[in-house]
Amino acid sequence: MATVEDKTIPPTAIEEKSSSSAFSPTDDANSLDAGVNVSGHKQELQRNFGLLSLIGLGITSGTVWITLGGAINVAIYNGGPPGVIYEFIAAWVFCCFVAASIAELASAIPSAGGGMSSLGARAPATPESEGDAENEGTVYHWATVTAGRYGRSCGWFAGWWNCLAWLLGFASTLQFLGVQTVSMYAVMHDGFVTQQWHVFVTYVIYCWIVVLIGLYMNRSLPSIQMIGGFTVIAGVFISIIVCAVMPHVNDRAYASNFSVWGDWQNQTGYSSSGLAFLLGMLNGAFSVGTPDLTSHLAEEVPHPSFNIPKAILAQYIIGPITGFFYLLAILYGISDFDAVLESRYPFPLAEIYRQVAGTKAGSVGLLFLAFLPTFIASIGCLITSSRVVWTLARDRAMPFSRFFSHIDTSQHNPFRAIVLCGVFATVLGCIYVGSTTAFSAFVGSFVILSTLSYVTAILPHLLSKRRNVVPGWFWMEGVTGFIVNGISCAFILVFVVIFCFPFSLPVDAASMNYASLITGGLSLFVLAFWFVRQGTYVGPKQVVLDAHVLAKDAI
Repeated sequence: MATVEDKTIPPTAIEEKSSSSAFSPTDDANSLDAGVNVSGHKQELQRNFGLLSLIGLGITSGTVWITLGGAINVAIYNGGPPGVIYEFIAAWVFCCFVAASIAELASAIPSAGGGMSSLGARAPATPESEGDAENEGTVYHWATVTAGRYGRSCGWFAGWWNCLAWLLGFASTLQFLGVQTVSMYAVMHDGFVTQQWHVFVTYVIYCWIVVLIGLYMNRSLPSIQMIGGFTVIAGVFISIIVCAVMPHVNDRAYASNFSVWGDWQNQTGYSSSGLAFLLGMLNGAFSVGTPDLTSHLAEEVPHPSFNIPKAILAQYIIGPITGFFYLLAILYGISDFDAVLESRYPFPLAEIYRQVAGTKAGSVGLLFLAFLPTFIASIGCLITSSRVVWTLARDRAMPFSRFFSHIDTSQHNPFRAIVLCGVFATVLGCIYVGSTTAFSAFVGSFVILSTLSYVTAILPHLLSKRRNVVPGWFWMEGVTGFIVNGISCAFILVFVVIFCFPFSLPVDAASMNYASLITGGLSLFVLAFWFVRQGTYVGPKQVVLDAHVLAKDAI
């Protein structure tokens, strides 16, 4: 019996339009039982997610307001409170261009009937015609298609950069959980002195709790993410109200309008305030979140061409807007910035809430409002990172690909890929015990690695004059698409360099920015592994399928 793989066409063959370039139902009647999706793979994952749960995943895993608060002790050096605000807004605006470019590719790949490129032109997708057809829906696949004849190598690097970014992002979220928990305990115990191993122990405990949830609660994940979305929105509104009201209740003065909006303080050591501003945008970009987050569930949501762009839009409206108002609330509520910068708590919001609430119980209560969505966000990060690992393994881009590409038939998830993510995060957590600087160097590379993966897909899309992709439900017509893609690429290429600059001057071993070293080292590994695997690397496949040969649950 012929397999689906025997009938697929590599996406690098963009210009081949012969009748043999599409998988046809007449090729093999037995393929009707294969249950394939438009990437040419058997449909193995269940579509448990809907639009609301997908949006919940996006805004929960983004946790913009919590990330802003958790990094304020670093961001404050790049211009003081005005720098934090304006740098966040600037990063948000530019990230919206990147998000629009990603949403366009996520909508076009997958698209109606599987017409993902010039391989058999199809009309743009609509929600009605989408037919639930989907593929990996990842940056990895997009780069393979947009880059044409160079798609195989571009897809390899895009996939690995994106995979490494998400593995580091998962570790970063776990570290947030660790410092939040230790800080809550420290707030209630005045004599408690936090140690790095305290954070590590909680980090590992949460890691494997999250892994167990990912392994054995697959059907409940959509509901969990919907709850997460509620906790993010409810938590930020409650926090804003408390931070706005409690200083008045406690008869404490608010910060002045000038100190929040106009008192620019460049404490980076750089003579140029403009450079300090650009460096500060890294904190804003890290807080805004990654636009490809929801796209990795393309095989677990109906109508992905329609629903994923809507989820990205919701993520980039709800998260940053609530984050902006939360930022104003805490900046007006802080009465002693020096105490925040010199706090004994590993999580800076602990000191901010202590000042705002005025009581230990109130501080812990507010911290718990940040903890709960962060915990659910860690589940979302695990879901995403495990799906990226599984996707690469499915196309033989990972070591032990056959083992990690396995889908557990009882749990209906990439069981082994999930465990691998847990092991990776645990090993990375061990670095935290030895050196927080080294750990920060790894997780700090998240933004650079993820944006590099985006530009590997968007830049070829732009250079090919946007011809290699058939429009999906969301498509930027005419010159608009070129402008948005062009701004996205320019922003990424410029800021990848800027984000490698030291955070402040003078530089020593502890304050050095090692992002360039980590990114370069990981990229060399990816390059070396490319030479090892290029002979057997399959890459994403592409098929033009008629509706009646799609997986039964894809109609």
